[in-house]
Amino acid sequence: MKFGNNIIGLIPAAGTASRLAPLPCSKELYPVGFRSINGSNEVRPKVVTHYLLEKMRIADITKAFVILRDGKWDIPAYFGDGKMFDMRLGYLMMDLPYGVPYTLDQAYPFVHDAIIALGFPDILFEPDYAYRKLLKKLTETNADIVLGLFPAGNPRKTDMVDLDDNGRIRGLHIKPEKTQLTYTWQIAVWTPVFTRYMHDFVSNRKKNCTDLQNQNELFVGDIVLAAIKERMHIESVLFPGGSCLDIGTPEDLKKAVEKKI
Repeated sequence: MKFGNNIIGLIPAAGTASRLAPLPCSKELYPVGFRSINGSNEVRPKVVTHYLLEKMRIADITKAFVILRDGKWDIPAYFGDGKMFDMRLGYLMMDLPYGVPYTLDQAYPFVHDAIIALGFPDILFEPDYAYRKLLKKLTETNADIVLGLFPAGNPRKTDMVDLDDNGRIRGLHIKPEKTQLTYTWQIAVWTPVFTRYMHDFVSNRKKNCTDLQNQNELFVGDIVLAAIKERMHIESVLFPGGSCLDIGTPEDLKKAVEKKI
């Protein structure tokens, strides 16, 4: 499988950051470290989403869509067209606020025939070459989707991945109260097969549900779990020495700032 330039990053940035409010800027632009200017000793603040875009660019991903909600205009004002990363960035608007899959589906008309690299703009993760490994696995296995798995710091805040003895994914537990599982997924790459699957999943939910507002929030993990049950070809890459940190709570934001300074 040859990707060429047909890899597009998808970055859902439509959240309200209610657990961190009030903030002086969109959560995705909160500074958590510093970056040098043109390799010099001169530094500037480095915002949280900068780390994600940097890692995408390391994997030769040069195009990405950031999906926003109304009012988060500081994000395109800051990143512009993507020149600071030698990338091309586009911006789309969220429609229905019932979960990340609805947000991602706004990009469907623009990305339905592309390889997708999903990244969450408020999650810091290591290693830097993670997307490279996922794209390599996608090529080698002809999978429909490849998940990047990291040791979970707080299982109750994330999707925990159930692996069999051969390291293959057999299930997901979404924000479990208790678990013996140790890995969570935080990034993913997938083919148009999974893009279509997500689009159809969201479309059917909208069509068949008369009261979306009072339904449980839909997570990407819900769709991955449904795909597992339908025996879609899903692979994973483990990063046992890696790390991930969601800055969505005050305590975790504090950890991120302390780690990056």
